[in-house]
Amino acid sequence: MHCRFCKTKLEHEFIDLINAPASNSFLRKEQLNEPETYYPLKVMVCHSCFLVQVDEFKSSESIFNNEYVYFSSYSTTWLAHAKKYVEMVTERFGLGTQSSVMEIASNDGYLLQYFLEKKIPVLGIEPTGNTAEVAIKKGIPTITEFFGTELANKLVKEGKQADLFLGNNVLAHVPDIVDLVKGMKIVLKPEGVITMEFPHLLQLVIHNQFDTIYHEHFSYLSLYTIQKIFAAQGLTIFDVEELPTHGGSLRIFAKHEENSRQPVTDQVEKILQKELKEGINNLEYYKNFQQRALHVKLDLLNFLIEQKKNGKRVAAYGAAAKGNTLLNYCGVKSDLIEFVVDANPNKQNKFLPASHIPVVNEAFLKQQQPDFVLILPWNIKEEIVKQLDYIRTWEGKFVTCIPALTVI
Repeated sequence: MHCRFCKTKLEHEFIDLINAPASNSFLRKEQLNEPETYYPLKVMVCHSCFLVQVDEFKSSESIFNNEYVYFSSYSTTWLAHAKKYVEMVTERFGLGTQSSVMEIASNDGYLLQYFLEKKIPVLGIEPTGNTAEVAIKKGIPTITEFFGTELANKLVKEGKQADLFLGNNVLAHVPDIVDLVKGMKIVLKPEGVITMEFPHLLQLVIHNQFDTIYHEHFSYLSLYTIQKIFAAQGLTIFDVEELPTHGGSLRIFAKHEENSRQPVTDQVEKILQKELKEGINNLEYYKNFQQRALHVKLDLLNFLIEQKKNGKRVAAYGAAAKGNTLLNYCGVKSDLIEFVVDANPNKQNKFLPASHIPVVNEAFLKQQQPDFVLILPWNIKEEIVKQLDYIRTWEGKFVTCIPALTVI
């Protein structure tokens, strides 16, 4: 395997979460007795550019298909985040009715709908047909394709370029990140701005967020490395923000390197120095992560086995991809966790990959009244605890696993 950015041969392992099915490959009842395909989930770190990455064992085309189960609009926290972003970026860059906003991985229109309310022209680019269909019904023009240089050139030929080009949690999802960034360069107007959000590798390591590793995430990014990737394509990162989303993310702002309209802020150097101080460009930084994940595995299994012995019942909330990584790495099945609740009807009445835990609606939780609810999408823990606070009426308790097992 060679680095997908600098092509250096990869020799250094970051963590091996062992073989597992793709985290969003939910099963229908009739599929439970069929064989499942398992893929390696070994993460490597490049000793040259320090891009942390997995190989493309399952193609992005087969992962992001018309049965994709993640719909962004089911999280009220994420919708509020999107709306706040639209207000900020509209004011900061003076966007209006003559502007052009493009979003890649636009999903079900969770974000572009707020630009539409301001009558700012938008274009969504979303490869999963079922989520794109929802966006189109909202009145959001959407192209159902993968974005890269080919589509970027096609858009330019059609006279379409962006004043604002954005993508949230998509940089990590693309196997050919170089082609993606090249495409951004092509489609961006001379004085246009790019914003990208992605989970911060620094926070992944600090907070032991190994469950955010799955086959959809081909890369795990730092400012140190993404700055190199953008610079190689003639794009300059001129500002960066630290965000609380997804356990700690970065929002980068980029421009054409020849664009002098947007000065580079001190924040870029500040975050970069923060990473370097932690050792992001040193192989020593990436050691011992395997052992930290193992501690969580052992603690979770001990907890679940103890509750089983004591006659207590454990359920989970949130059929998230990160939850599937956690459960499959730990080897948890439906004998230890009875069911998982999810608000997304596209996941309900299906079963988690490998663990075969059934996905149910919230009414089932109220009916069954388990003793513990394990929160799998810990990044929206506060939202879930508030939503399910009623479990305390039957003395139910919440549990989280990352960064360490905690009973709330």
